[in-house]
Amino acid sequence: MSQKILIGIIAVILLAAGTFAVLHHRSSAASKDSEETNVPVNQLLSQADKYEAQGDKLKAKESYDQIISNYPDYDKIEEVQDKLGQINIDLIFSEAQMPQTISYEIVPGDSLGKLARKYNTTPQLIKRANGLKSDVIRTGEKLRIWTAPFAVLVNKSQNVLFLKSGEEVLKIYHVATGRDNITPVGSFKIATKIEKPVWFKNGGVPIPSESPENELGSRWMGFDTDPHYGIHGTLHPETIGQQVTDGCVRMKNEDVEELFDIIPVGTQVTIQN
Repeated sequence: MSQKILIGIIAVILLAAGTFAVLHHRSSAASKDSEETNVPVNQLLSQADKYEAQGDKLKAKESYDQIISNYPDYDKIEEVQDKLGQINIDLIFSEAQMPQTISYEIVPGDSLGKLARKYNTTPQLIKRANGLKSDVIRTGEKLRIWTAPFAVLVNKSQNVLFLKSGEEVLKIYHVATGRDNITPVGSFKIATKIEKPVWFKNGGVPIPSESPENELGSRWMGFDTDPHYGIHGTLHPETIGQQVTDGCVRMKNEDVEELFDIIPVGTQVTIQN
């Protein structure tokens, strides 16, 4: 995918929402003086590297955000997007307190499932962000919980999937979509989530998840309007970036597992040409 096309897609998404600014940094960006907004790209890259080396991912994120906002024609912008995407994922799974998170003290009767439903998140995300090794939680302990809603946008012509929170594009994933443009266009919601899904080939004999013939890979997230369509993993990572599926959105297993842990049932999915 060309860098300019990818930037154009992001621009369309953010313009449709009414802003090019990242939501998390919109208020701070508005108060920047002209000197800050004109920091050279090489200086911003050096700042990002320095902050990453110090373990300050929030500061590194700010530097990468500035590059994407102020230098969309930078010849290595796709590398910056990839670095920013990984930092965003690291922050989502970290203990860092952010505007999108709360600190919650466990009370009697709480469970991971109950908290996930209450705050529209996933048990996996709560566990990973708090370094929990099991589903056991104890009264009086404090948990960092992500509360901001996520959304997914799939662009079929470019075979990319955007993970968003509010107006912010958190990460861009490369995917495969349906041959002959058969992946449905429209708005959907994630209705089912299954780890190690069984595949019913052509609606027939079930093929277990561990079988090398199971085409669904390691995760399945089905749409509400048609249970035959969804987002899933793959046995054939070499097909990512192509239009080759029976209509579903196909991801690398490591990518779909990451997304599976982040987005809850009910997450909005928009698919466009």
